[in-house]
Amino acid sequence: MLELVLANLKVRPFRTLISVVGVALGVILVVLFTGLAKGMTQDMAKRASNWKAEIVFSRAGGMEFNSSNMNVDTAYAPKLAEIDGVASVVPVGRYITPNTKGRFGVLQLDGVDWAPFAAMNDMELTSGRAAVANDEVIVDERQAREDKLQLGDTIELFGGHKYKVTGVFSPPSGSRIKMSLGALQAALEAPHKCTYILVKVKDGVDPTTVAAAINTKLPGNKVNLTSDIIIDAQERVPGLNTFLKVLVGLGAFVSIIFVLLSMYTTITERRKEIGILKSLGASKGFIIKTIEGEAFLIGVLGVVLGFAASFIASWLITYKFELVFQFNAGWMISAVAIAVGGSLFGALYPAWSASAIDPVEVMVNE
Repeated sequence: MLELVLANLKVRPFRTLISVVGVALGVILVVLFTGLAKGMTQDMAKRASNWKAEIVFSRAGGMEFNSSNMNVDTAYAPKLAEIDGVASVVPVGRYITPNTKGRFGVLQLDGVDWAPFAAMNDMELTSGRAAVANDEVIVDERQAREDKLQLGDTIELFGGHKYKVTGVFSPPSGSRIKMSLGALQAALEAPHKCTYILVKVKDGVDPTTVAAAINTKLPGNKVNLTSDIIIDAQERVPGLNTFLKVLVGLGAFVSIIFVLLSMYTTITERRKEIGILKSLGASKGFIIKTIEGEAFLIGVLGVVLGFAASFIASWLITYKFELVFQFNAGWMISAVAIAVGGSLFGALYPAWSASAIDPVEVMVNE
């Protein structure tokens, strides 16, 4: 049977190639885009992990990636500093806005007082000075490299307002563009407000103990451990899991449709051959197994081509745009199951139609 299956695929090489490419497209949709989504969320989590603070104090909804709420009063900062076990606190403002040049189509800005923030998180300016005035910003090394920014250059934020680049910082942490907290408060007309407050505990003190003390002394707020924010980074991107599920469904649909159309057209053209096989004693099961065997090989070849194309494309995109990919074994297994299973499912109707061909009718008419 294997020889017959291979012969059938070789007889129509172009159609076989188109079917394989169709299946590979479904694999690419799943592997490449889930790898990109996973990589970008992990990149955000990695930058968050550069916080040396163990606790993040905020209000409900303040830590979502689509949130720009400046709803925490900075008056909480001295109250937090008074709690046993707290070494230092730093208020941080965050603003997120749609931007075609930003990652995921968004631009994130942080407002911080640089000196205490840098001291808490072991960060430094590699060149220039901190942003002090309301029209000044600093950027991380990658942002400076991507946008070809030099000290003294200006960038446009908040609908065209110009901000002067006064420094470059390292390592990356949170937003790649930072201004003073006062500048962000002025731009958003939110005096004495911030998005969250970073809390660093003293050496040897258990962060969970300090977090419990904060909840007791300042109830009604959100107290998160930084480690928890890093772990569930993907869950904090709104709609990301839904987006990935839609991609998987689309990949399965593409694989099924390509194989179904290809096999159905092939069966239409091979009625005579199938009639001859049945006249020689081939059973319905044999015909179905042959068609499904062709679909299975198309699915396997599509998986190989899809993986190869995904890895090459990810390398080129990483090299050109510095986007981060992180391929997940679970999603890759899903891609294989979708490609092969979709191919077999797509060939079911053509295979059943082929098995129902009447050899007598075929011989009389053809």
